[in-house]
Amino acid sequence: MALADLRTCSTSFKFIAFTAVLLLGPISAVQAESDASTAKDPRIGSLIETLGKTKIPTDVAISPDGSTVAWSLRSHGNTQIHLSDAVNPDPSKEKIVSTGSGATGCSSSDPKWSPDGESLAFVSDCTAKTDQQGQDQVFLYSKSTGESKQLTHLTGNIDSLAWSPDGKAIAFLFVENATRSAGALAAMKPWSGVIGEDGVEVQRIYAVDVASGLGNWISPNPQLHVYEFNWAPDSRNIAYIAADSPGENNWWVAKLYTQSVGFIAACGEHESTDDKGQQRKIKICKEDGAPMGTPSVLLDTTKVSGSLHNLQIAVPRWSPNGKQIAFIGGLMSDQGSTGGDLYLIPSTGGEPKNVTPGRNASVAFFGWAGPEILAIAEHVGGSSHLTAIDLATGKDIPQASVTFPESIGAGNLVMSVSLSREHTIAIIRSSFERAPEVWAGPLHDLKQITHLNDDLKPVWGKTENIEWTNGDFKVQGWLLYPANYDPQKKYPLLVDVHGGPSAAVTPRWPGVGYGGVPFSALGYFVFMPNPRGSYGQGEKFTQANVKDFGYGDLHDILAGMDVLEKRFPIDKNREGLTGWSYGGFMTMFGVTQTNRFRAAVAGAGISDWKSYYGENSIDQWMVPFFGKTVYDDADVYAKSSAIEYIKKVKTPTLVVVGDRDGECPAPQSFEFWHALRAEGVKTQLVIYPNEGHGFRDPAHRRDVLERALNWFETEMPAN
Repeated sequence: MALADLRTCSTSFKFIAFTAVLLLGPISAVQAESDASTAKDPRIGSLIETLGKTKIPTDVAISPDGSTVAWSLRSHGNTQIHLSDAVNPDPSKEKIVSTGSGATGCSSSDPKWSPDGESLAFVSDCTAKTDQQGQDQVFLYSKSTGESKQLTHLTGNIDSLAWSPDGKAIAFLFVENATRSAGALAAMKPWSGVIGEDGVEVQRIYAVDVASGLGNWISPNPQLHVYEFNWAPDSRNIAYIAADSPGENNWWVAKLYTQSVGFIAACGEHESTDDKGQQRKIKICKEDGAPMGTPSVLLDTTKVSGSLHNLQIAVPRWSPNGKQIAFIGGLMSDQGSTGGDLYLIPSTGGEPKNVTPGRNASVAFFGWAGPEILAIAEHVGGSSHLTAIDLATGKDIPQASVTFPESIGAGNLVMSVSLSREHTIAIIRSSFERAPEVWAGPLHDLKQITHLNDDLKPVWGKTENIEWTNGDFKVQGWLLYPANYDPQKKYPLLVDVHGGPSAAVTPRWPGVGYGGVPFSALGYFVFMPNPRGSYGQGEKFTQANVKDFGYGDLHDILAGMDVLEKRFPIDKNREGLTGWSYGGFMTMFGVTQTNRFRAAVAGAGISDWKSYYGENSIDQWMVPFFGKTVYDDADVYAKSSAIEYIKKVKTPTLVVVGDRDGECPAPQSFEFWHALRAEGVKTQLVIYPNEGHGFRDPAHRRDVLERALNWFETEMPAN
């Protein structure tokens, strides 16, 4: 829509006023408005300094024979890959994988072992050419020689490396000439040009021949955005989940594709010396291999009946014999935050079959552990559960099951696990009590591989799993006690609502960023509920907030607070509410429904679902949750909009958001702040420049946590 036509839109004032705020300077403008705020609590700086000492492993991969663990460590803005012995771990004998370029101030990550375990592929911007530094490339490390070689010379964003089962090729997701990370969490581009048409970047599958270094696209449609993929066991076919571009918007309507893979006309650029001794780039192509296949739609959930109809799909995995493809299907609000049931579909087409119907859990990740066995990682309540399902019986294998009251993961997929041929595993474990470390070994005999954070101890209180009922539902959440808890004293309570809504709070060590855990260190009870709409209790529970945002889930939370108030010495006059994303919406909406909260902080929230529908970059996610588009049923959107009930608000509310947030655009926060100010409710709006839905700038991550801590300390002072 042309800028001149904005005057016809109901949202035009919000955009114009919002632009004015940006022109004044996103943070300084609102700082000037609130100079009367009290001095910062000195405990907060000390707490943030402690959180900043955490060393964070980010990826882990166990070799096929289970002998070696590759893991990456982020430190001081850079990341290195380490190799550790999985059987007899000794930190003093760890090796660091180098590209051999001599480059400094760069990063290597995403390690993936070859099928024979002799090579390790990884992504690094540690290139020999200084003009190429900052651009990731694929490298190959040889376990026998200890040396690495650069395989690619590409320009763009590289992600999700995967070896072909025959070890001859490495495929990955690639956005050519990318200007930003793919996905809705990253900062959106500033609005310019023809919206929705100019500058659209498409993520596709690219593959590199390991022997020659030559590469080619293996998802041929230049408009089809690919989110995940998986090689077939014969290395000649591939399955992937994809949708038309723009990619950040259409994952919720993505389809499952299969396709044969060829390397015809595979090309690559290589450095060469001419007869005058000058270095130049030459393009080399090869014309062997089978022709590239045509993508075939294996599954479109809009065209199937039953439990999968119109729902989302993720994590496709070929069976060992290539006859079936397993995947996760369910109601999911964000790509990457996976949860649902396990399905099987014939690789030649047919009806999908739910192999976990009625399961009181949400499957997040899985892999084939045998011809008829699926090893899975799932949310159970607020815990992480690893098990294996025998497809012949449909039952779990007891000796292959364990529950961790903590967060686990191995890479970029939620609850991912690295599995060896020997059925040993490698994961990163983290909880409220324990900082993240790499563990590996047999499921029931895991060994701690790293000791990065042995000196870190929680400065917050102990944890308790809380369960209660509301109506027909059993609900679960986590409670952190105040530090130095004394049952004879009364303490304030902070309720921290998770994002999603399709997600779950699982115990994890906090970083320097927004969250509820640090409040425990300042003397708060911190309540982190998993109300209806969350993962962990099956699809019926996850789908229970459809067309009901802010009602059943809020009542679940309030019922949980009632339970806490009866059991613990909570000061009812010092209760606060906060959350980010969907939690930000719940904060905005919650203060319109109850005056129970003394103060609130809404991070990247949504105040008006009707206007939000036309402002965000991911509107496709809304139809499964609201039933129809806003143009077909505006009333269901208005029913859950905080702005419709704004005159009921009495709670002082801090509002924070990134100026380039595509998931929960800043005008939603501006609208809420503007309304509160007009109604005489104490409020403050802080807009962070060049930030998307997930803040990247360490200074901003620190600032938003510090501001929120100070807001609650100021608005809920001790008597």
